[in-house]
Amino acid sequence: MPTAATDLTVAAVVEHDGKFLIVEEYASGRRVLTQPGGHIEAGESPEQAIERETLEESGCHVSCEELIGVYLWINPQTRQQYLRLAYRASYLDVDESLALDQGIVRRRWLTLGELKSRRALLRSPAVLQCVHDHTAGRRTAPDFVSNLLSQGRDGDRILALASRL
Repeated sequence: MPTAATDLTVAAVVEHDGKFLIVEEYASGRRVLTQPGGHIEAGESPEQAIERETLEESGCHVSCEELIGVYLWINPQTRQQYLRLAYRASYLDVDESLALDQGIVRRRWLTLGELKSRRALLRSPAVLQCVHDHTAGRRTAPDFVSNLLSQGRDGDRILALASRL
């Protein structure tokens, strides 16, 4: 059976005062918890996408820092593949006046324990894995993303490159 094209996304892991920035949103007809993130727009770097998506989804200004890792998740219902570039981002401030993206319910700050206790509400297992890798100090080589993006949106080549991590 052919698989769907791999969807390349970014996600921000933002830790502030011992809690992680999470957005509560509607996805596939259910209310879920996830990190701020989304797709990279044309002409945008992954780091720029992190900062833009985090602002749009949470109202928080962040500074994108290091690449934590690359995560593949295949949605068990749709078989859609998601390749997530997760970055550590530093919290700067929040603009309470901003309207959040459509589908976003609210921003939340949760501890690792609170995230674990809400595992069933997470959009994907990658949400918790990114936080675990962040707290363990995992970081990926800075040139990995430029190598990945030079492969275009060819799912087989992207997955082969990601498997070398």
